[in-house]
Amino acid sequence: MSDERPKTPADQIGDTLAQLKEMRHYSKNNVEALTASWLLYDGELSKLKQADRFANLLDQQNALHDALEATITEFEDVLEKMQPPPEE
Repeated sequence: MSDERPKTPADQIGDTLAQLKEMRHYSKNNVEALTASWLLYDGELSKLKQADRFANLLDQQNALHDALEATITEFEDVLEKMQPPPEE
């Protein structure tokens, strides 16, 4: 038998929130890396008529990052509401 207590909904939200924050961290790093690459190679990519494809990837990555930020904020609000009120 396991001595672990079953996870509560608050525990599950907390776990999901931690995963989303990890995804945000990697998303931010990816956006920064893509931006640096785009700035470095924009001239060359433009000559090859590939700059638009790269810019599209950057836009999609930024959209993912923005969606993660919004979802994290919403989950933090939900988790805060699930906490019991402080005892007086």
